[in-house]
Amino acid sequence: MRTALVIGTGLIGTSAALALVSRGVVVHLADHDPEQARTAAALGAGTDEAPDAPVDLAIVAAPPALVAGVLADAMRRGVARGYLDVASVKGGPRRELEALGLDLSSYIGSHPMSGREKSGPLAATGDLFEGRPWVLTPTRDTDTEVLNLALELVSHCRAVPVVMDADAHDRAVALVSHMPHLVSSMVAARLENAEEAAVRLCGQGVRDVTRIAASDPRMWIDILSANPGPVADLLTDVAGDLEETVRALRALQSSDDVKRGEGAAGIEDVLRRGNAGQVRVPGKHGSAPRVYEVVAVLIDDQPGQLARIFADAGMAGVNIEDVRIEHATGQQAGHVQLMVEPKSVPVLTAALRERGWAIRQ
Repeated sequence: MRTALVIGTGLIGTSAALALVSRGVVVHLADHDPEQARTAAALGAGTDEAPDAPVDLAIVAAPPALVAGVLADAMRRGVARGYLDVASVKGGPRRELEALGLDLSSYIGSHPMSGREKSGPLAATGDLFEGRPWVLTPTRDTDTEVLNLALELVSHCRAVPVVMDADAHDRAVALVSHMPHLVSSMVAARLENAEEAAVRLCGQGVRDVTRIAASDPRMWIDILSANPGPVADLLTDVAGDLEETVRALRALQSSDDVKRGEGAAGIEDVLRRGNAGQVRVPGKHGSAPRVYEVVAVLIDDQPGQLARIFADAGMAGVNIEDVRIEHATGQQAGHVQLMVEPKSVPVLTAALRERGWAIRQ
């Protein structure tokens, strides 16, 4: 791939453009808002000048509801040898293109499984897709050349290609992305009118559950409007679990020992099923999940603290597998939770204590 046209210079489009430019591809940028394309160009994502000849690959990064129309326009104008979209739903746009009577041999659907809570070109980064799955949904009509261009794009973005059927993809993202986002928003909505004293008690658990609720509602209306059926089906199942859980909790309030026992069994069932589902979530780099132990270190909220901890862990020969920060309420301090292999815990603990760090037991 020598040339590309990115149509839609938001977070995903600009991030892909930055990755391509870093690999020597000449990238042209287009957007319904010319100012946004100019912003992306100023960030080094390419040029906002139109190409003077068909490019190798056109990448459409428009909202799901607009993808088919933008693709159809580009294909009719013949702006590229191959066409690809990065919308978060795949079945709908493909069927719209088929209904328009377009030759889909030059088209392949795709969805990079990566993003941020922020949107727009200023939130873009060239390493956004690194190590992340990038779904490709070719059909029997897809030209081999177009599939190869798509694979080259994924490689340039340092992502991991995953080939799926379009409708299977839509059911999958409903499960692992769209439904969880709505559930996160519902939990976060409980905080909107909560008493300030209660909100101040928020810890890492609430932050983890509500983090994705900070995303742009307008973007998510577009996403959910393109995949409402599978998401609604999943929420129906969740609603059933909620009803059973409410009944179990009410039973725990009973003075009847039998009812309390039934309530406890119901709560245990949902918690155990949660355990069973959680362990299936892929671990580091998409590999099978591994069990790490936590070394919690007390730190002050000052520049350089994290760098010192990582440097001291490195000197001890310990690899930090993951890290979380839990801030103390009302204090300029907190705990850094270092996730490491179980065998590394005594080594790291001893090394950090020797260097003056306070370890929380």
